[in-house]
Amino acid sequence: MHVFDLFKLSGKTAIVTGGARGLGAQIALGFAEAGANVVVCSRKLDACKEMSENLKEFGVDSLAFSCDITNKEDIQKVVADTKSHFGSIDILVNNSGATWGAPVVDMPYEAWEKVINVNVTGTFLMSQEVGKAMIEQNHGKIINISSVAGFGGTDPRYMDTIGYNTSKGAVMTLTKDLAVKWGQYNINVNALAPGFFPTKMSKGLIGTGKDKILEGTPLNRLGSNTDLKGAALFLASKASDYVSGDILTVDGGAHAL
Repeated sequence: MHVFDLFKLSGKTAIVTGGARGLGAQIALGFAEAGANVVVCSRKLDACKEMSENLKEFGVDSLAFSCDITNKEDIQKVVADTKSHFGSIDILVNNSGATWGAPVVDMPYEAWEKVINVNVTGTFLMSQEVGKAMIEQNHGKIINISSVAGFGGTDPRYMDTIGYNTSKGAVMTLTKDLAVKWGQYNINVNALAPGFFPTKMSKGLIGTGKDKILEGTPLNRLGSNTDLKGAALFLASKASDYVSGDILTVDGGAHAL
């Protein structure tokens, strides 16, 4: 097989949660460019429909669903309808996320609960339901979106987000444990740990801490609207068939300091 063929996704079907905007949209676009049929889902159906139509311009098929990833019934519908339409689910990207900024002593319980429910429980529930289909078909690629914030503490001057950081650390452990438990079914489970990318979620954080962030980034820039595409494509394609349980960090070199 030619090396370029290892990265093709022709005939594959991917589900990308939170795929209508931000990093999820970047990943969904990259998959469509590589030939995959892409299902995008989030709580905002109109945004998903718009993204789905954009993806079809690459000659692939696409579906859009409304889905709250903390709601098992929503998840079951997305998975069932995807299987019915495409026949299989080859790739899952757990990208939907939430955050909340507040000093630890002021963090509302409801905010903590929301962040953990979306980022950890939602990732688990989506993986569990899609995993059933992947186990049955004896193959699959799951990519969880973690964050460099999951590796440890962050400077509270610009990232006072203990719930988010905790949740992203949990996603890393969930990734590794799923990789161990589902390797026997030919399912690869990996995570991406992005650094700082300009998105709606990170707008306030970057506005406050951009100078400090860049000081700690050897490449001296924020992530672009293409910087995550290649990493996600690698983990979704045959190129990563012997990679599982890994946390691929895409942060401009910040973790190396």
